[in-house]
Amino acid sequence: VRLLESGGGSVQAGGSLTLSCTASAGTFGIYAMGWFRQAPGKAREVVAAISNQAVSTFYADSVNGRFTISRDNGRGTLYLQMNALKPEDTATYFCAQSTTYAIIRAGGGEHWGRGTLVTVSS
Repeated sequence: VRLLESGGGSVQAGGSLTLSCTASAGTFGIYAMGWFRQAPGKAREVVAAISNQAVSTFYADSVNGRFTISRDNGRGTLYLQMNALKPEDTATYFCAQSTTYAIIRAGGGEHWGRGTLVTVSS
């Protein structure tokens, strides 16, 4: 399975971006999905997670209320709507998938994309 992120870019603080993650295989709907980020010099962290049928979602405290994770299983695509962006949101954002939602919540994944860079300027 190949995951491809898109939608990153540069934005001023307070702005919005929407990230997308498209899966190459047709089994997208069996996987829990997550968005992760890694800033320079920092460890990777889970940003948001969503179960395979979107019944359950999770957000890191730092993004709760500003970011929204969603998915379209028919299109094999995961989204992350990011609003009210802050300079501390600057990072490379990755999507990942796992057959187990708890693994995504814990920061893991079976398949990973290569990431898309988000830069937020003050």
